[in-house]
Amino acid sequence: MAKNEVRTLKDRTVLVTGASGFLGGWLVRELCHLGAQVVALLRDRNPRSMFITEAWIDRVVVVQGSLTDGELLRRTICEYEIETIFHLAAQTLVGVAKRDPVATLDANIRGTWTLLEAARQAGIVRQIVVASSDKAYGSSTELPYKETHPLVGEYPYDVSKSCTDLICRMYARTYDVPVAVTRCGNLFGGGDLNFSRTVPGVILSTLRNERFLIRSDGKFVRDFLYVGDAVDGYLRLAERMRTDLGLRGEAFNFSLELQLTVLDIVNRVLDLMGRRDLEPVIQNIASSEIREQYMIAEKARSQLGWKPKYGLESGLRETIAWYRRFFEEGERSAGGREPT
Repeated sequence: MAKNEVRTLKDRTVLVTGASGFLGGWLVRELCHLGAQVVALLRDRNPRSMFITEAWIDRVVVVQGSLTDGELLRRTICEYEIETIFHLAAQTLVGVAKRDPVATLDANIRGTWTLLEAARQAGIVRQIVVASSDKAYGSSTELPYKETHPLVGEYPYDVSKSCTDLICRMYARTYDVPVAVTRCGNLFGGGDLNFSRTVPGVILSTLRNERFLIRSDGKFVRDFLYVGDAVDGYLRLAERMRTDLGLRGEAFNFSLELQLTVLDIVNRVLDLMGRRDLEPVIQNIASSEIREQYMIAEKARSQLGWKPKYGLESGLRETIAWYRRFFEEGERSAGGREPT
């Protein structure tokens, strides 16, 4: 980001929901580096998360509670005079959403409207950036996705994100709440402890000297983005919203604009780790998932001046190095046991 944009974050009071999650840990770290005064809404305490292992929890104000507690959110916004909100908290796993749709809809949909209603009532928040997903678009024969595509999710997680987007647009258009939406592809990077996801999953399997299990036929097409580039996109959007009121209710895609199959990404990781001998196992048991998803990020480039700093290979190298360190430290502290 440009220096003048960075300076505006110094000493600003920022609320981050989902601070102990994968993206949340990276965002909190960057906000602290920039001098923001961070307030983190925390539901669960995950001792292995970056938020805790890198001690960011000790540098921020922690509010313990649920995203669906409207009174808590209103009190937090008013008491700490929150100017900017990054709403990342959500149930983010497609498989979990299929097994437990009600909890997913509750967290992702009710959690969003509860936060936006609290902000509306408080009347002091100036920017709200809400994390949606490329899954919000649902299945389409017209690819790549543009921000003008309809939101037609059909499966539990996808529907939760379609609704999240629409609720944000409603609050922006009807009540002039200063909210905008980000739609990223599959984020990857160090700190993601959900090993059911492809990139951390294949790295873990390889470090264990095991073949990675691909649930699908390996030909599902996905969009990928390094987590540091996603953080840059979030910050740029929040900063631009300070001066451009026309961004309220708008959505922005952030993407490497690559069309990669799951098998492609698995093989890239194996190549970089020097373990192509560990050929993945194709299970072909995936269901209730969209077959092809990829986006174009022209709007973010033209309106926010955003572009990814990391290519796929450089981002994967950073990610693999992070997990090697993570598991080496874990083995030393556990007396030499294998990664678990």
